[in-house]
Amino acid sequence: MTSVPPVPAGDDVPAAPPVPDPGERVFLVVVDSSPELGVAILFACRRAARTGGRVALLYVIEPEDTGSADIGNWMGVGDVMRQEAREEAEITLGIVSERIKTCSGKMPMFFIREGNRAEELIRLIREEKSISVLVLAAGTGAEGPGPLVSNLTGKNAAGMRVPVTIVPGSLSREEIEAIT
Repeated sequence: MTSVPPVPAGDDVPAAPPVPDPGERVFLVVVDSSPELGVAILFACRRAARTGGRVALLYVIEPEDTGSADIGNWMGVGDVMRQEAREEAEITLGIVSERIKTCSGKMPMFFIREGNRAEELIRLIREEKSISVLVLAAGTGAEGPGPLVSNLTGKNAAGMRVPVTIVPGSLSREEIEAIT
């Protein structure tokens, strides 16, 4: 298991580095368990490397991950589940960040939030003015492009403060290299 630098306690706290360099483009990627995550990361890394920018990662701990439903508050179970979910988020971001540093040349920014993934993503983009571009990869399965892509190309598209780059999830490494 990879050692992960500690993330400050508390909700919605960005980890290192808290502020990008002035004028630095920040490419935000949402970390989830989708098979297309690697495509989004590679695209964001290549764009960041070629423009002198940086990648930022958002990990959202959703309510079902913390047991906040029926038993969530029973004898501290919810607190334990929330702490375990946060530790999982930190480990995941630590592993992904090593890949990003290798590919882009810079450590990414981290954001960990709790709540609905789409709502927290939109809230972060509104609050964090350093974010320049949101990078999502579209799903390739019969289910469609994925819930975030569907949400952000539908009712929430007009309210976005930054451009949204939707990368086809089926692109190969070579194809990504060619277009970035």
